[in-house]
Amino acid sequence: MTLLISLAYLVAAVLFILGLKQLSSPKGARNGNFTAAAGMVIALGATVPLLHFTTAGAVIVAVGIVIGAVIGTFGARMVHMTAIPQMVALFNGVGGGAAALVAVAELLHFGVHPSFSLVLPSVLSIVIGSISFAGSMVAFAKLQELMTGTPITYPGQQVVNGLLAAAIIGFAIAVLAIASIPFSFISLMVLALILGVAFVLPIGGADMPVVISLLNACTGLAVAASGFTLNNFALIVAGTLVGASGSLLTKLMSDAMGRSLANVLFGAFGQVQHAATAAAGAAGRSVRSASAEDLGTLLAYSQRVIIVPGYGLAVAQAQHAARELADVLEKRGVEVEYAIHPVAGRMPGHMNVLLAEANVPYEQLKEMDQVNDDFKNADVALIVGANDVVNPAARSTPGSPIYGMPILNADQAKNIIFMKRSMRPGFAGIDNELMFGPKTLMFFGDAKDSLTKLVSAVKAA
Repeated sequence: MTLLISLAYLVAAVLFILGLKQLSSPKGARNGNFTAAAGMVIALGATVPLLHFTTAGAVIVAVGIVIGAVIGTFGARMVHMTAIPQMVALFNGVGGGAAALVAVAELLHFGVHPSFSLVLPSVLSIVIGSISFAGSMVAFAKLQELMTGTPITYPGQQVVNGLLAAAIIGFAIAVLAIASIPFSFISLMVLALILGVAFVLPIGGADMPVVISLLNACTGLAVAASGFTLNNFALIVAGTLVGASGSLLTKLMSDAMGRSLANVLFGAFGQVQHAATAAAGAAGRSVRSASAEDLGTLLAYSQRVIIVPGYGLAVAQAQHAARELADVLEKRGVEVEYAIHPVAGRMPGHMNVLLAEANVPYEQLKEMDQVNDDFKNADVALIVGANDVVNPAARSTPGSPIYGMPILNADQAKNIIFMKRSMRPGFAGIDNELMFGPKTLMFFGDAKDSLTKLVSAVKAA
């Protein structure tokens, strides 16, 4: 039996790795989820024989599985595409919280003076899992607009956070070196929860993709630590994979924003005063707008069009209208592709998932490095709800909050159609100089309605 369980865990670990590999491409992402899910089913099935349930315990576990399965299935099927980041933050936080609770339960079981090798991973799981849980709940609240998405700061905030971290270290040492008593490790968990909230409060909504990725990595590390506590190979492998991939993704996301991770976490990016400055800067400036008929003619007689999707596309649920417009243009012989910025939307891969739902061919989805050189040969760059990721200030204005962030070279296209609801700045809170450029035509309105009008205009051209 032990050999079979070990083999099952090995198969599960292989499936986790293969699933993660498939997730690296939009083309294989769907199958990657199924592959990893199959690995998890095998791991869960192999774990059951190791558990010595009482009748009451078996009933509690069965009820928990049913409740979790119903909530997970219902939540995943009913969630809107614009709310996927919130769901990811919520589910990720639940994972961290579960790891922390498992560690607390094990410490209660171990007694007052367990071995160091058992207490250390439990302490790590409590601290990291609690921070991940509380931080993810704040990220969820910010993304769901249950609280302001702007950074919440106050004088001496870093000092307070430092004192919380010092207290956590103190209680951790007490648990490790003195005695594993409930007062110590429960206090440890409470302080970690408070630090998780305090950690995410000063981070703005624009940086939530990086925060979600980082907290996801923390949840993975907490799960891996729980694996050491429970002596469970599958948990160690799965948690380590999540921790490693989440850490790498966090680094890649920070690089895509042209900022260090420290600046993201401690820079209070997106304060309200930036937006006020931006509004003042826009005073007295004018933009050129055009009708759907004029823009439809421009698109219809183009040879190459690059669509740049952003969060406005997601908010309007306009992905199907964008696909319809691309189909109409392709029937006229126009080459169409999509330029995907790594931080467009509210989470890594948000635009890829959104467009995949509309069955946009994977070959048309071009990452920033692939497509940036193509803009100079494009007749039209059609920007749908994006803002900061095409703002030339990232290249030309050293004092700008987004200076140094790699952007899509939409300004190099021969013509630019900028679709927005209004002239309101993006999350960075600054004007987009591209809107005022001589090659830019603004088309105001809801993205879905506007794209539908363009479809009709192209057909009539």
